[in-house]
Amino acid sequence: MAKTTIGDVISRMRTQIKAVRQDAFLTDRAIYAFILKHTKWLMKREDGKNQLLSFSGVVQTLDFVELIEVDKVEACCTGLSSDCTIKRTKDKMPIFMQGYYGPLIRSTTSIDGSEELQPTNPSTYLSLSKSKNFRFNKAKYYWYLNDYLYFPDIDWDAVRIEGIFEEDISVFTCAADSCVQKTDQPFNVPDYLFGEIENNVFKDLMGMMQVPSDSSQDKQNVLR
Repeated sequence: MAKTTIGDVISRMRTQIKAVRQDAFLTDRAIYAFILKHTKWLMKREDGKNQLLSFSGVVQTLDFVELIEVDKVEACCTGLSSDCTIKRTKDKMPIFMQGYYGPLIRSTTSIDGSEELQPTNPSTYLSLSKSKNFRFNKAKYYWYLNDYLYFPDIDWDAVRIEGIFEEDISVFTCAADSCVQKTDQPFNVPDYLFGEIENNVFKDLMGMMQVPSDSSQDKQNVLR
């Protein structure tokens, strides 16, 4: 089965709108802004039920995310021992869809997938590192901060990341001249949420089109 694209969802919304308002004109950008608005809160709601990351069809993979060494100050972990090194993703991550507990990251592993890292935050990791039994802790950790992932005490050159992304990840996975247009990018949302998203978007758009517009603001109206 072909994967639903952003263009498919926009087209379905446009069809619904035209069925009741033949004179309505909306740009794809305006329609998608409403789609994304409702997608975000519905995805966060579903993550609270632990129902999202099990849907493999909406999870995308970055097979090789390069790491560089950075200062502990940048990683917000200045209290670590002097011999602790911190690595960070070389580039900012594509924007993750936000779940109930934070960014929707299903797994962060070594390139071959043999070792999985545990999510944490700087203050929690700092407390762990100061415990007397920490030297026996063989787990590896990471945290998400300011659009980067940070990794204490690993010597890897890259990691593999699975997650649900809000924006295009093709710049991480393909050559610049072969990346896909926005409307051809996958709409990474479980099928069962489509109806609810479309109903909410339809109500918003119909409500806006029923409100008389101030002619002095027409040029700024997203529906114009």
